[in-house]
Amino acid sequence: MMEEEELEFVEELEAVLQLTPDVQLAIEQVFPSQDPLDRADFNAVEYINTLFPTEQSLANIDEVVNKIRLKIRRLDDNIRTVVRGQTNVGQDGRQALEEAQKAIQQLFGKIKDIKDKAEKSEQMVKEITRDIKQLDHAKRHLTTSITTLNHLHMLAGGVDSLEAMTRRRQYGEVANLLQGVMNVLEHFHKYMGVPQIRQLSERVKAAQTELGQQILADFEEAFPSQGTKRPGGPSNVLRDACLVANILDPRIKQEIIKKFIKQHLSEYLVLFQENQDVAWLDKIDRRYAWIKRQLVDYEEKYGRMFPREWYMTERIAVEFCHVTRTELAKIMRTRAKEIEVKLLLFAIQRTTNFEGFLAKRFSGCTLTDGALPKKPKAPDNPFHGIVSKCFEPHLYVYIESQDKNLGELIDRFVADFKAQGPPKPNTDEGGAVLPSCADLFVYYKKCMVQCSQLSTGEPMIALTTIFQKYLREYAWKILSGNLPKTTSSSGGLTISSLLKEKEGSEVAKFTLEELCLICSILSTAEYCLATTQQLEEKLKEKVDVSLTERINLTGEMDTFSTVISSSIQLLVQDLDAACDPALTAMSKMQWQNVEHVGDQSPYVTSVILHIKQNVPIIRDNLASTRKYFTQFCIKFANSFIPKFITHLFKCKPISMVGAEQLLLDTHSLKMVLLDLPSIGSQVVRKAPASYTKIVVKGMTRAEMILKVVMAPHEPLVVFVDNYIKLLTDCNTETFQKILDMKGLKRSEQSSMLELLRQRLPTPPSGPEGSGSLSLLAPTPEQESSRIRKLEKLIKKRL
Repeated sequence: MMEEEELEFVEELEAVLQLTPDVQLAIEQVFPSQDPLDRADFNAVEYINTLFPTEQSLANIDEVVNKIRLKIRRLDDNIRTVVRGQTNVGQDGRQALEEAQKAIQQLFGKIKDIKDKAEKSEQMVKEITRDIKQLDHAKRHLTTSITTLNHLHMLAGGVDSLEAMTRRRQYGEVANLLQGVMNVLEHFHKYMGVPQIRQLSERVKAAQTELGQQILADFEEAFPSQGTKRPGGPSNVLRDACLVANILDPRIKQEIIKKFIKQHLSEYLVLFQENQDVAWLDKIDRRYAWIKRQLVDYEEKYGRMFPREWYMTERIAVEFCHVTRTELAKIMRTRAKEIEVKLLLFAIQRTTNFEGFLAKRFSGCTLTDGALPKKPKAPDNPFHGIVSKCFEPHLYVYIESQDKNLGELIDRFVADFKAQGPPKPNTDEGGAVLPSCADLFVYYKKCMVQCSQLSTGEPMIALTTIFQKYLREYAWKILSGNLPKTTSSSGGLTISSLLKEKEGSEVAKFTLEELCLICSILSTAEYCLATTQQLEEKLKEKVDVSLTERINLTGEMDTFSTVISSSIQLLVQDLDAACDPALTAMSKMQWQNVEHVGDQSPYVTSVILHIKQNVPIIRDNLASTRKYFTQFCIKFANSFIPKFITHLFKCKPISMVGAEQLLLDTHSLKMVLLDLPSIGSQVVRKAPASYTKIVVKGMTRAEMILKVVMAPHEPLVVFVDNYIKLLTDCNTETFQKILDMKGLKRSEQSSMLELLRQRLPTPPSGPEGSGSLSLLAPTPEQESSRIRKLEKLIKKRL
């Protein structure tokens, strides 16, 4: 039973001594030890086995037990010492805590005493300052009361003085006093409920009304608005009255200004009445001379009477402008039939000069929103249009004049062209822009600038319409009208005639002068096209923003584009027609009788000759318009190559040797066409890729047609497959023509056509299946050795 109890005690003790990993780690850091007994995972069996690894070692068991007992006693001693020390520490801590609590109680007592003393001090201060605050409020109210009484005294005395000075017309003193009275009255705004204050305010208003009426009456007397009495000179009374008017209702000042200016311009209305000879446009200078004298007279006589900030001199000038604009508009409506363009331009010029004079003399600060006609694009001159606006309804006279002038200018261009003739060849004039073109646009610019100075409204739209009219006329009469007519004729040529042509005779075609003329017209049309676009942009800049959408010269630009296209087409047709006799001669040669392959045929030499004659002239004359020369080359290739292939199909029947000769000729033409843009030029320039692609594509098709013709037609399957591989645009129609070139009978052709239909692939849906030209496929392996030998011969000769 004792052993069981001891075992249970040991198990409970071990359960109590099981520490958490954190606590165990802290103990190891504070008390590091290598003793196995101090390990948390101590195992008694392993420890005993370590002490007694063998049976022989059990002989030392007593010694080991004694050491362990000694160690236990030392641990017990250490534990007792630590426990006793902890007991003493606890007693010291309780004693220190008690002492701290007593000190805190003493501190709370002292703080309470300080707080009580502070409250007593604050109460004492309040009692001391209460009487001081009362005295301060009393002083402030007393000061306000005294100030108010003083203001009231000043107001009452000021109103009495104001009324007395008004009756005596002492405007100089009134001006100073009135402003002071009004300033004092503002302080009583919140006391208007007091009857006396309200009565004084009403007396001030009555005095202001009386002053206004009295001052207006004084000015009316000095400057009567009716009658022939000449106004008197300035007086100090009126000068002081103006100072008073500055303080009164602004309507008083406006009425004074209005009456004075009306009286000052009354003489002008009499002198320049509509029925007076001096009122017409041809004497418009006298109007402006009159107002200039009046302004000088005003400055001398009345300059010091009105305050400077009234800007009376400028107001007189502005009112004169309004009156003049109205009077001129009225008289021009009455005598509209008498207005000629020279007279109109004279009047406008003199008027705009006067407006410029006003801009130099005055700032324009008196101009109101309605004083100056609104212009979307405000000019630097604030007075621009203040008078000249009246001429705008009559600018149709100017527009009609420009219509007439431009018509005469176009007629002169036509006459000069007929008299001088087309540009001379072999000179710098060849292909140059016609001088008349520059003259036309210089005149356009002058008209546009002049009209924009007169008006940027509807007259600019009317002028634009005139510009459009004569741009079209220039394109028709000067450009299209002078393009030479095609006179070339095509007819059959023999070999002998081709040889003669090679020696020097020429087929009927455009002369050198005509080619230069066409190029010159083309260059002029291009210049007109670009300049017309610039003209449209300038017109949109000049015209009112609201009207820009009505400026559109697209139709005229299209007209010049048409002239350019027609010129290029003429050049292409001319060269194309010059080559026609050679192609006709090619198709009429007896190709089945050719016995050997020689140099290029005479028809090839003829084509090359025409190309070398025409192309350098065209290129040199279109040097400034390179893109249109490229267009010429492309259009010629697109015209010549299909025509060459058409004539190629007419060469039938063809022998094997004849086909070889044609293939050699075709290759020669291909090389010439590839070199066409720079042929005869000292500067070799690579042809544009777009042009090269067209030539390679078209002429290679011609070569493939001839290669199919050269191939043996037996076995049939090989021949048909060869045709399908060489011509990617193969079809029965082309195949039929090739069989005709080979000279096969209809009976032989039927079976070959049937075989072709069977072996033709399904036509693609894209453009390749629509019969369009396509790039060649490489020569198939089945091609005969004769074709390979011919290719080597061509390369050797090149």
